Amino acid sequence: MTVDIQDGAHNAPARSTPDPGPGQAPRPAGVRPAERALAPDLARGIMLLFIVLSNTAFHLWRSAYGPSGWQPVTGGGLDHAVQFAMITALDLRVYPLFAFLFGYGMMQLFLRLTAAGAAERDAVRILRRRSLLLMVIGLAHATLLMAGDIVGYYGLLSLALGALFLRRSDRALKWWIAIGAAQLVLVSAQPVISALLQGELGSLGDAGADPGAAAYGAGEGSWFAAAGTRLTTGLFVTFTAAPFSLIGGGYVIFLLGFRAARRRILEEPGRHLPLLRRTAVLGIAVGWLGALPAALAHVGALDVPDDAQSETGVLTVLRELTGYGAGLGYVAVVALFVHWWSGRPARARTKAAVVVSAISAVGKRSLSSYLAHSLLFAPLLAAWGLGIGAHLTSATMALFAVGVWLVTVAGAYAFERREWRGPVEVVLRRLMYR
Repeated sequence: MTVDIQDGAHNAPARSTPDPGPGQAPRPAGVRPAERALAPDLARGIMLLFIVLSNTAFHLWRSAYGPSGWQPVTGGGLDHAVQFAMITALDLRVYPLFAFLFGYGMMQLFLRLTAAGAAERDAVRILRRRSLLLMVIGLAHATLLMAGDIVGYYGLLSLALGALFLRRSDRALKWWIAIGAAQLVLVSAQPVISALLQGELGSLGDAGADPGAAAYGAGEGSWFAAAGTRLTTGLFVTFTAAPFSLIGGGYVIFLLGFRAARRRILEEPGRHLPLLRRTAVLGIAVGWLGALPAALAHVGALDVPDDAQSETGVLTVLRELTGYGAGLGYVAVVALFVHWWSGRPARARTKAAVVVSAISAVGKRSLSSYLAHSLLFAPLLAAWGLGIGAHLTSATMALFAVGVWLVTVAGAYAFERREWRGPVEVVLRRLMYR
């Protein structure tokens, strides 16, 4: 996902529908299957697996959570292995991946609109409408089913960043990426540096704070009470966390998506192999190593004060900063795979072609698939529903999450075989272009 309308993933020049009418921007026609680039869709499809794995962990509502409030500390050896893997590879690593793909898809759509004949300001206006619609969808999703919704969060970010940066030159984008990276490091690392200079590094964090899982309301027996909790969380994420991201430099990953889309890095990975290889190796190495202390501390292999492991502690700050590298590294790995895959003989691709096609079908319908996750897991796991989350552990929950994702893969592939768009993408497209 992005959680995204997928008109942007294209290889060929954009087509427009005829006669848009007086004063209206041309509306690009749907992208033909042969015109789509595989890498963005495949990356979105894989990302949705990561997202459902992360989101379902908050529905283990009878488990005791660790100091960070993100992962339980209960369970056996297999559960601790899953928790270790989640902390190292997924927590605070999926959302940078999401943000990059969101920015990439947004710039693709802008370029597609202008190539179809729209004036730049008209294209920005259409994308502004899209951002507002995503905020509405996100808040509705948070209220009804899943407090950790990120559609509204990125809807607000795209509203601001689209107006400010879509029409900027490449030179300006480079400067703002550098400024954002500096902001990100300074704002996030400043408390750590201050505490380190004062010799009070252990004073950071608050292990006594409510666990993040409580904000999901999964343990509430009443759907209405849970909805109130979820709405409060959704409003905070959209209208507090997103503006703070603009102030704190978190938008840099979004702008990297803008810049990469202009260079067509995912559509033409063969032209960017050195960059992609460096990004894959360095990004994932930095991301995983940055999370390793927190993962070791969580499973008891490293003795670290609880405050340092908490959501505002030094280990979480380290995980968050290095997570940007991991997110970019994951995108690069997918692009490298697509380059390798496309270079194989057709007969050699036959056996795995259905798998690749099915996962990319999810990416083409990422918004519908993302919302379908919550429709599948929230009523089953939450206390206000069947309450199954009370009886699962980290390992069994991970299996459940994979099962939910596979259901959406099967559904998306069925839609792909019939050449149907995702239902939410259809509605969003109609409202965007009116």
